[in-house]
Amino acid sequence: MSSFNSNVIEDRSLRNKTRVFRDREHAGQLLAERLEDYANEDAILLAIPAGGVPVGYVISKAIHIPLNLIILRKIKIPSNPEAGFGSVAPDGTIFLNEPLVRRLGLTQNEIEHSAEETLKEIKRRQQLFGVGFPNLKDKAVILVDDGLASGFTMIAAINFVKKHSSMVTVAIPTAPSGTIQRIAPLVDRLICLNVRESWVFAVADAYQKWYDLSDEEVKEYLAKAIKL
Repeated sequence: MSSFNSNVIEDRSLRNKTRVFRDREHAGQLLAERLEDYANEDAILLAIPAGGVPVGYVISKAIHIPLNLIILRKIKIPSNPEAGFGSVAPDGTIFLNEPLVRRLGLTQNEIEHSAEETLKEIKRRQQLFGVGFPNLKDKAVILVDDGLASGFTMIAAINFVKKHSSMVTVAIPTAPSGTIQRIAPLVDRLICLNVRESWVFAVADAYQKWYDLSDEEVKEYLAKAIKL
């Protein structure tokens, strides 16, 4: 059981370790073992593309609950596109990492421009993957990604889903302890197998095999999920 609070589940044997998952599908297999009690529930799994899709596909297949997408994106830092200073939800709601925004000295125009570009990408992906947002009323929702860094994209997902469902679980392979503490109070249950406390954190460090999934690979997983 976790050292955080009663709604957080972690694997203590994986704490602070790196290269613990062979790949995203392996991470999904291990998470599925912690989600078996949802198999008989009226539940739905929402994966954050791209990296969350193979994780979610394996969980969906293992515990026999439907897989869908929740498409949102981090707002990229202009000088460092690999990092973000906030995120945009599917309905255009913006969530900012205010302390980081202040440190970066971003202007309101820069924030708005970056958010607009992010929303355009969300709409492009919604059309590309051809998935409509499902009815979540009275369903237990499981949000899945391949890992969290700052967690602001997941916070956007949680807040968006809470407009439609009151029962939210987050299931992720890896995250830093500070992010776990930020996310846990927002959800009913949080499962994170590999919690790390290093000042320097990268989701990729939890995986032996890591690469950016293409849009075509995401579509292939979705096609397989339809046949389950």
